[in-house]
Amino acid sequence: MLRHDPPSSARFAAREVTPAPWRPVLQPRKGMTKHKQITDQIIADIDARILLPRARMPTHRDLARRLGVSVQTVSISYKEAERLGYLSGEIGRGTFVRNRITERADRFMLDRSADGTVDLSIIRAVYTEAHESASRSLMAELAESDNSAFMRPCRPIAGLDEHRAAAQSWLKRLSVEVDKDRILITNGAAHGLFLAVAAVVRPGEVVLTESLTDHGIIGLANVLGFTLRGLPTDREGILPEALDAACASGDVAAVVHIPSLGNPTGHVAGSERRRAIAAVARRRGIFVVEDEVYKPMLEERLPSSVELLPDHGFFVTSFTKSVMTGLRVGFLVVPAHYAMRVASILRVTSWSANNMAAEMAARWIADGTAEALIAIQRQEARARQAIVGEVLGPFVAGAHPLSLCAWLSVPDHWTEDGLIRALARKGIAATQSDPFIAGGERPAGGIRICLGGRLSQAALRSALETVRATFTQLPPLFDAGGTI
Repeated sequence: MLRHDPPSSARFAAREVTPAPWRPVLQPRKGMTKHKQITDQIIADIDARILLPRARMPTHRDLARRLGVSVQTVSISYKEAERLGYLSGEIGRGTFVRNRITERADRFMLDRSADGTVDLSIIRAVYTEAHESASRSLMAELAESDNSAFMRPCRPIAGLDEHRAAAQSWLKRLSVEVDKDRILITNGAAHGLFLAVAAVVRPGEVVLTESLTDHGIIGLANVLGFTLRGLPTDREGILPEALDAACASGDVAAVVHIPSLGNPTGHVAGSERRRAIAAVARRRGIFVVEDEVYKPMLEERLPSSVELLPDHGFFVTSFTKSVMTGLRVGFLVVPAHYAMRVASILRVTSWSANNMAAEMAARWIADGTAEALIAIQRQEARARQAIVGEVLGPFVAGAHPLSLCAWLSVPDHWTEDGLIRALARKGIAATQSDPFIAGGERPAGGIRICLGGRLSQAALRSALETVRATFTQLPPLFDAGGTI
């Protein structure tokens, strides 16, 4: 049963940082507009930690008065800093400094740790001896095969015909039945997401997504220069009425969402919710990009945007979260009239996908290995989620039996930062809410734990018992970094 009971957001008001008033000084710079000077100063002061994470920024009017500029100039500066990921505007509360991922946090995002840290911070497919055996057998088979058919060609850009035919067959099991000319082979789902968004969104336009979402689309906003806004969600993802209201502004180009086993909360949109999202998109004339990297894990047949919106729907999936993490091959389905445009973007980003990876995927699709490995993945996910429920039940705010992660509420006596540091000292790496927060009003937060990789069920249980013990402890008054 899906569990998605967001924790109270009252805790976040208490976490607000109130440093000494920020007093920027603008030096005249030839050829640079005032709003660009203000934006650069905001970024420089955040990077220098003059402005601390979660510090409340001056109101637009107050800063405009201090600097002798118009309120509009400050508004443009704040919006640009928000687009770049440095600030976050919260309706009714103000503008705050975002807690950007630091080098110290990056250490806890590594796949492996030399100091023995149990890494629950990255979503990875479970890797068993069956995966090891299957991959070794495939590589031995490839070593004995004539590879001229897939190692010599460098065209077509969208992928070799036989690979696209294999993808077409695979996509049918995901309720996506399209002509193979609408399919492009990509280097994983992140690559496919980039191609889809780059094809339909221009710099400055607005893209909508879940208020808590995968950090990939948040990073794309910085790279491609669009404004990302988060929308309220429930246990099925984005609320259709919230999507419709957000589109009323007229500057929305697309909605990018994860309908199946959403990261980090584990939500799954049912058939009616998917149809409702498509209906709003059709009425408002916006594109829908579905990040369906987790959909192969589901056993029920659910409609896709390419079926519901043939002229405005994009579908992205891959093997990395269901078959094998290291097999970075993805499939992107586009509207028929966008096939050439997306292929041209693929050409300038990587020329084409990796034919070797696509060949491996095609062989596993043909001989049933891919489906067999997914069956193992489902079995492992169910067992691991059962352990999560047993050990951490009262703290679980979002999860699903087939999800590779769980979203935990933070006890009132802890802050996210303090809890992450306490877990790190006990050898557990987890991820707090900041990397998942899209622009807009800040949602209730939490901590994500991931359940895959090579970690055994016994080792996972031990790690989760450490997490539970830490959650139930009162935090120390001081640590190496000062007061918590």
